[in-house]
Amino acid sequence: MLYAATMMDLSHLVQPDIGQPARLLHLVDKAGLAAWLASAPPRVRNHLAAVRFTARPHELVVVPGDTADEWAVVLGVADVANLRPWCLAKAPEILAAGTFRLAGDVRPGDAVIGWALAQHRLATYKKPEENPQGSRVLLTGDPARLPDRIAAAEATAWVRDMVNTPAEDMGPGNLESAAEALARRYGATLEVTRGDALATGYPMIHAVGRAAARSHAPRLIELHWGREDHPRVAIIGKGVCFDSGGLDIKSAAGMLLMKKDMGGAAHALALAQLIMRAGLPVRLHMLVGAVENAISGNAFRPGDVLRSRKGITVEIGNTDAEGRLVLGDCLAKASETPPDVMINFATLTGAARVAVGPDLPALFANSDPLADGLVASGRAVGDPCWRLPLWPGYEDMYVSDIADIGNSGGAFAGAITAALFLQRFVGEGVPWAHFDTYAWRPTPRPGQPKGGEALGLRASWHYLRGRYGAAG
Repeated sequence: MLYAATMMDLSHLVQPDIGQPARLLHLVDKAGLAAWLASAPPRVRNHLAAVRFTARPHELVVVPGDTADEWAVVLGVADVANLRPWCLAKAPEILAAGTFRLAGDVRPGDAVIGWALAQHRLATYKKPEENPQGSRVLLTGDPARLPDRIAAAEATAWVRDMVNTPAEDMGPGNLESAAEALARRYGATLEVTRGDALATGYPMIHAVGRAAARSHAPRLIELHWGREDHPRVAIIGKGVCFDSGGLDIKSAAGMLLMKKDMGGAAHALALAQLIMRAGLPVRLHMLVGAVENAISGNAFRPGDVLRSRKGITVEIGNTDAEGRLVLGDCLAKASETPPDVMINFATLTGAARVAVGPDLPALFANSDPLADGLVASGRAVGDPCWRLPLWPGYEDMYVSDIADIGNSGGAFAGAITAALFLQRFVGEGVPWAHFDTYAWRPTPRPGQPKGGEALGLRASWHYLRGRYGAAG
């Protein structure tokens, strides 16, 4: 069963409000609860009092109307005046199929993203429901930005689907197929270097992926799009489609989620799709190093010294620190025609999860304006990230006695030393940002089910739109 390399359509879940019949969805926050209750009919006040409604976020109550068929919905939110992406997401997870509009002069804004995503799940491996529940449709009186918000929701869903897909159906070839589908759709050029052809130009990608079966042979996937005279934007993703740890093999528990180790590639593909779909005036260069870190007689070994594309030699201290090797060759290639900005995504270190947890991608950047812009963009669209330092004092943690550098940084500051390793492959003067993202949600929340997750995607897209196109 192969994963479909096309994105899903969520546009039917949110529609412009042209007066269609719909049930009312009343939004109430704690600050406005008393005033709202004072204006509500007695039967509604009594019903809410009976169920002890306090307007806490995601608290939902169905309230009666004059007849049995005239029910409406009351939903607690943090701030009615500032609706965030996930504030409405609980409603479509609970409500029956139908059409809903927000009561009063309230527009959903970015909350349409959560409304749509709350209704999407990867269904490839499940039996069809015997009694499909249908869709919960939200009407919006703010249709101007609706296509952009739906595009962001669809890109997020695509990342989730790719990450959730098992490695047998999401190998290096499937990532190539996804890139090929994007190239066809938007008139981009695709270049793919596969298998042993990598050994000369991309030796670290080749070394990491050479032990995999031929059907999962390593490859560098490059997509070029846009006019040559537009500013160059490089987007790079780590595509380790399954990580056994190599000869430094992971434990069973450590290997269980390693289908998600291509989450950086999923982010890169989705961001490239958003750029091309919007026609952003940039020259896009997307690179994905797609490999499986497998074990066989020709696997790369601890103690090996690899020569990178940039010429830097790397002593292998741990074959489970493979993602930085793949990214190193990608960063070097992207820097050869210096981009205006370069952003990479990678499920790189467990140390980043220890530092900032599963909700926040750790952000590193060699440019303060770039870092500040990404952090501010994440705050604006409800896709937060947290900057960690590229602390030069830790560069001696990955020294090698026989090579230019080692690939493992010791016991301390693992996210920082990994970022410092990557920085060695970034071209001089190239503004660069690195997202060390988990790409996974370990516990469900409204609109955010357990499983694959896009973290830093919408922040990066908002930043690029603001820099090169229309902000928003």
